Amino acid sequence: MKIVVLHGPNLNLLGKREPGIYGACTLEEINLLLVELAAELNVEVECRQSNYEGDLVSWLHQAAHDAEAVVFNPGAFTHYSLALTDAVAAISIPVIEVHLSNIYAREEFRRHSVIAPAAAGQITGMGVESYLLGLRAAVKLVEKWRGKGVSKG
Repeated sequence: MKIVVLHGPNLNLLGKREPGIYGACTLEEINLLLVELAAELNVEVECRQSNYEGDLVSWLHQAAHDAEAVVFNPGAFTHYSLALTDAVAAISIPVIEVHLSNIYAREEFRRHSVIAPAAAGQITGMGVESYLLGLRAAVKLVEKWRGKGVSKG
């Protein structure tokens, strides 16, 4: 089983950017934790980050052919990117939306996710654990859907 992890804009600055909100862990450290957990779960994980919406759209499309699920932190695109919402809705594999901070306890404009209605689920506010829980959830969903012969679409 292969799971793709996509990190959106500014997540390349983790560890330096507002550590009081996003924590002290760098993106590289998060990716290493994901790779370690993937090995424990006996799955393959591929991690990618981009500050560009089009890259993320293309990677979501590609994941539908190369992977069985996506763990996705859309960053600021969470709140307004209909292109990413459409890409998540268009693919036939589960997408778990994750956020390090609790978006619902932050500024008003951050309290809405346009991605959530298209995603299989959302994990928010658990820091780095959001990603690890997202990976576990993705694996469980794939296993459940495999057993029932279900696809997202």
